[in-house]
Amino acid sequence: MPAAEKPAQKIDKTFKSKIQSDGAFPTFIELAGSAELFGTRRPVKVGGTIDGHPFTATLMPSGEGPHWLPVKAALRKLVDKDTGAEVTVHLQERLS
Repeated sequence: MPAAEKPAQKIDKTFKSKIQSDGAFPTFIELAGSAELFGTRRPVKVGGTIDGHPFTATLMPSGEGPHWLPVKAALRKLVDKDTGAEVTVHLQERLS
């Protein structure tokens, strides 16, 4: 029997950060303070907006503290920004 899904937890946290490119993900945003916000350095699935455009993604631990939010090419195209550009990330719910 599959484990019961946890209901989404509402959050209201906004970050400003630059889109970066390095490591395992083609492009990502580093979310300073995320490990403290979520109380874990493990992957965390979230939903929210980047520059007003909705997304869901799994925040991945960087190994050095903050989580990385992978940013897909389609979302970068929607916000019309690429590596080096600053974006506003509004986290609205924790899905895992």
